Amino acid sequence: MIDRRTFGAALLATGAMVTAARAATTPAHNVVLVHGAYADGSCWSEVIPRLQQAGLKVTAVQNPLQSLEEDCAFTRRALALQDGPTVLVAHSYGGEVITEIGDDPKVSALVYCAARAPDANEDYTALAKTYPTPPASTGVVHSGGYAQLSQEAFLHDFGGDLDPARARELYAVQGPISDTLFQAKVTRAAWRSKPCFYQVSTLDRTINPDLERFMARRMRATTIELAASHLGIVSHAPEIAALIQQAARG
Repeated sequence: MIDRRTFGAALLATGAMVTAARAATTPAHNVVLVHGAYADGSCWSEVIPRLQQAGLKVTAVQNPLQSLEEDCAFTRRALALQDGPTVLVAHSYGGEVITEIGDDPKVSALVYCAARAPDANEDYTALAKTYPTPPASTGVVHSGGYAQLSQEAFLHDFGGDLDPARARELYAVQGPISDTLFQAKVTRAAWRSKPCFYQVSTLDRTINPDLERFMARRMRATTIELAASHLGIVSHAPEIAALIQQAARG
């Protein structure tokens, strides 16, 4: 025998599992792309047309990069405009955003592209320090409460496998970040309840590739490895688009 309160809780839990299962198996026709630090939405410009040609509706968020809370609000706003199951995709720091808000009922899957994927209340900076420091860290320039990558660090350590002219274009539009952006912690980990996909950049000089592998294993993600720089979303756009389409198929 169980009392009404226990029975009610069991029903709620069952309902949540059914909702999650439906999200996992329902094909999505919407994709929301979340860029990371030292970048803006244009870093997805090689991926977007490929997704559109596949019949997907694509929205790229333009994060202010002032705080995790504000970036989450901007992405939630984009998610609210979607008309059905949606794949949330993130690059780099954007992984923290989709980790925080990805438990939204509209989200059918999460795709991490060389992205951060902390656990709830985990100190990502401390986690990253358990691996060798990537070279890009020494190229961060601080001024007036904001930070950005030097041109040398951007070309060699952020987008080292890009055509230099293309890398300089992306350097010119990089979004300066608040000095305090990386101090916030996510309060939830959506990857614990959503189907996950992860792309590891084996030549990454911004996030240690072994850290990427650790995060992918921890979330039990469907994982691909590309011989790419941190900007694999640019240099390997066909493979990234294919991974997103796989996630969208449910």
